[in-house]
Amino acid sequence: MYFTDRGIEELEQRRGDEEVTLAWVADRLRAFVDLNPEFETPVERLATFLARDDTDDID
Repeated sequence: MYFTDRGIEELEQRRGDEEVTLAWVADRLRAFVDLNPEFETPVERLATFLARDDTDDID
């Protein structure tokens, strides 16, 4: 188990029953990077990963 699993589990527990739009997720990611600019690259990588179709080449 990775340390980040704790945050993912908390997200699932707190918001798991909610339905959100990808626009909401994008807005939250922008707000996070505004507050934590040192995480710009990892957030960019996550957003790119989420944006790709399962059949796209992830590399």
